[in-house]
Amino acid sequence: MKRKKRIEKILSDNFKPWSVEVEDTSIIHKGHNNFSGNNETHFSIVLHTNRNNKFKRIDIHRRVNTLLEQEFSSGLHAL
Repeated sequence: MKRKKRIEKILSDNFKPWSVEVEDTSIIHKGHNNFSGNNETHFSIVLHTNRNNKFKRIDIHRRVNTLLEQEFSSGLHAL
């Protein structure tokens, strides 16, 4: 499974009933730190909820980073 699909699944499974948007922005970073832009290393993530959001943004950020820890250790460079 491609990294984008794995990230979408991980976040969708853990942020129900939120909508999850994941965009591969790796090509924008071509040349940065010798990245080719083809290896799914950089992503933009947008989470939307229709409910009253009781979470602080920093807590959501920490949760996302924790959930994607394995992706970071296997080549994900930036969100």
